[in-house]
Amino acid sequence: MSTAIASFQPVQLHRRPTAAAPSGPWTVEAIQKLLDLPFMDLLFQAQTVHRAHWPAGDVELATLLSVKTGGCPENCGYCPQSAEFDTGVKAEKLMGVDEVLAAAQAAKDAGATRFCMGAAWRAPKDRDIEKMGELIGAVKGLGLQTCATLGMLESHQAVALKDAGLDYYNHNLDTAPEYYTDVVSTRQYQDRLDTLDHVRSAGISVCCGGIIGMGEAPVHRAGLIAQLANLDPYPESVPINSLVRVPGTPLADSDPVDPFDFVRVIAVARITMPRARVRLSAGRLQMGDAVQALCFLAGANSIFYGDKLLVTGNPDADADAQLLARLGLPGHRTAASAEASPAQRASGCC
Repeated sequence: MSTAIASFQPVQLHRRPTAAAPSGPWTVEAIQKLLDLPFMDLLFQAQTVHRAHWPAGDVELATLLSVKTGGCPENCGYCPQSAEFDTGVKAEKLMGVDEVLAAAQAAKDAGATRFCMGAAWRAPKDRDIEKMGELIGAVKGLGLQTCATLGMLESHQAVALKDAGLDYYNHNLDTAPEYYTDVVSTRQYQDRLDTLDHVRSAGISVCCGGIIGMGEAPVHRAGLIAQLANLDPYPESVPINSLVRVPGTPLADSDPVDPFDFVRVIAVARITMPRARVRLSAGRLQMGDAVQALCFLAGANSIFYGDKLLVTGNPDADADAQLLARLGLPGHRTAASAEASPAQRASGCC
């Protein structure tokens, strides 16, 4: 008896929705169209861009140490280091070279390739820059990339940091310009842009991103990405932070960010700034492994490594190493370096 065999008919796939890159600067409207794409289509587009520009698929491991904590005169509504807010963070003096070196060596031993130093200044004085130069030179001597976030800079200060061996300077835009005054009133948005210009002119690479979850509307998220993507050139590192709601700060009662909305911002940062290291930064402790995995799928390829980000919590190094290993992402530590020293545990992010 013969058996009829139905011939296989391939499924006709519909063309995935995309938002084309503009021929000129990215507009807020064009970025909003990206953010509004169906979630899976947006991730597909972001992963396609990511694989084209980062074929190795590695994840950069950076460690951040607060070398001068607390007492900042700024009133950034998200920051527990502001002197205006009662958050339990005490003002401390600048750390010494030996203490910073110990933390940097521990970070290197644990697999970090970039060491970032943060100081809670509104704008450092020239004598502060001299002291930071000593710290930068010492860390550079260990073979680590160096990064600093010290507040607003004058042009001659940026040159001095470059001469000391600084590779990257972090100075986040935080949010869109039209929402900025809702977050901080002790400086202007242009002050931020001026510092970035000084850093660029000095030949230092730029690390610049923002914070999601400060009560901003979706259009403000699009506005932030537009500002970053239209910098000429756009930043080499783009940290995207999910607000850590610290009791005592004005933004402590902000609504939590929808995790899928956060992943969307990561994806759009990757699409609009394809050659940047998009850093999954503050807020990872609250995300869980699954959301972090989606962020890596969306194009994040850098994390802060260590159980503290300046003064807020972060997944410990062992948890990060295990997650990256489970995902098969290059950059995780070997078992031999799994135990972090007390100096590393004191390190932390901006």
